[in-house]
Amino acid sequence: MQLTMLGVGSSAGTPVVGCDCATCCSTDPRNKRTRSSACITLDSGHVLLIDTGPDMRQQALREQLRRVDAVLYTHTHADHLHGIDDLRAFCQLQRQQIPLYGRYDAMEHIASRFGYTLREPRDFWDLPILSINPVSAPFSLFGCEVTPIPVKHGYIDIHGYRIGNLAYLTDVSEIPDESMALLEGVDVLLLDCLRHKPHPTHINVEQSLAYASLINARVTYLFHMTHELEFEALSAMLPPGVHVAYDGLQLQFE
Repeated sequence: MQLTMLGVGSSAGTPVVGCDCATCCSTDPRNKRTRSSACITLDSGHVLLIDTGPDMRQQALREQLRRVDAVLYTHTHADHLHGIDDLRAFCQLQRQQIPLYGRYDAMEHIASRFGYTLREPRDFWDLPILSINPVSAPFSLFGCEVTPIPVKHGYIDIHGYRIGNLAYLTDVSEIPDESMALLEGVDVLLLDCLRHKPHPTHINVEQSLAYASLINARVTYLFHMTHELEFEALSAMLPPGVHVAYDGLQLQFE
């Protein structure tokens, strides 16, 4: 299976509008970060999205993404949800409804804010045609087991996901002990890492490295970064096995 990081940026993206810092002015493409999202191509050929941020169309064009068979939502903050209307293109291409999966409250939020997308297939494909599916326990998608990983994002509860031996944890402020148990044996870890300074709803570099050490995956990639983290500077301070993710990064896993 293959994971592609569609975006590794925080809610503002990088460059940040109106900012002239070294990261925002960098010519290194690895410092150009769209809002965080990923796609996973299963052995069956089906494609899963994790979140639909506001840069989804740009990301799909950049990575030549031509199909989406399901979406896993971590939570419904704007930088993880507000590209949902761009699923319309994939409904049109595939002539099929796309199922959405996530916490019950996330699915309720989508139903209340984007109810026009929740439709059964008909003769016209001028709008997204989606369905909502609340999940709280492991479930199967296209022959692959998907395990929701409950984590804290400040005062709210959200989901990370484990697919095979890969785990994707964004917008984390705390990983409960019971969720740490669900991460045992993970080979590839994608882990939230907002900035150097502490933050009330995200782990910072120090905390990310501490969790990476506890989870002990073979390889860890840090993402959901603000412009305060410059690619080369952050890479230089990381221990072996921990790397900085970037838009377009591709990883193989089982």
